[in-house]
Amino acid sequence: LKNIPHRYPFLLIDRMEACEPGKWVRVTKNVTASEQFFLGTPAKSRVMPQVLVLEALAQTAGVLCHFSGMMSEIGRSIIFFAGVEHCQFGKSPVPGDQLVLECTMKRTLRGVAKLSGKGHIDGAMAITAELSAVVRNM
Repeated sequence: LKNIPHRYPFLLIDRMEACEPGKWVRVTKNVTASEQFFLGTPAKSRVMPQVLVLEALAQTAGVLCHFSGMMSEIGRSIIFFAGVEHCQFGKSPVPGDQLVLECTMKRTLRGVAKLSGKGHIDGAMAITAELSAVVRNM
């Protein structure tokens, strides 16, 4: 929580499992039935929206950017999710699933990062995408 600006209900990652700054990061999201986006949805119809799976991947990219030294203290730098390319969705997360998200840094230049991300649930692909992020000092 001290390394990214997101808070409940928009915080979509639970734990950073491993990281090699400047190279890659792995985080997890435990999907529960009590998620804000499931409110009012019948139990048998609960599926995490794809746009939120993409946002969780973007937050994963933000964690990698932070630990790679691209950002100063939180509140002094701001990171923008600048773009997504070649996005593909697979298995949709449902309550009880653990979504494992991984991002790899492809390159950085003048505060712009290009990253490759993927997510899986029990080995089944949930998302793959190429992401762009921009970091600016305030």
